[in-house]
Amino acid sequence: MGINSNDAGSFQEDNPEMMAPPKKEAGFTFPYIHDETQEVAKVYKAACTPDFFLFDKERKLVYRGQIGDSRPGNNIPVTGADLGASLDAVLEGRKNSARQKPGMGCNIKWKPRYEPDCAK
Repeated sequence: MGINSNDAGSFQEDNPEMMAPPKKEAGFTFPYIHDETQEVAKVYKAACTPDFFLFDKERKLVYRGQIGDSRPGNNIPVTGADLGASLDAVLEGRKNSARQKPGMGCNIKWKPRYEPDCAK
């Protein structure tokens, strides 16, 4: 499942309607939802987009990090090697030994914090 936790109110390009065409172009067949309250991102302590989380059949977190070493402009093809190695380990019932590198991308676009004006 893909979850977009960006503040779609302040960043219109991240609203669900604007994200539908890139999802289709990328060929994503998994559910892609919007975390309007940003609570999911907070619970998982997500930091950037994309930030990948892989769970085993007991719903234990076994991988958190990047999909692979590809970055815009570094000419490394997108292979999904890091996430793929972890996924293979889970599917084969092996302990995940893949080195976990943090996700690299833009920071999550957080909503402004609610700060009441106590002077009034």
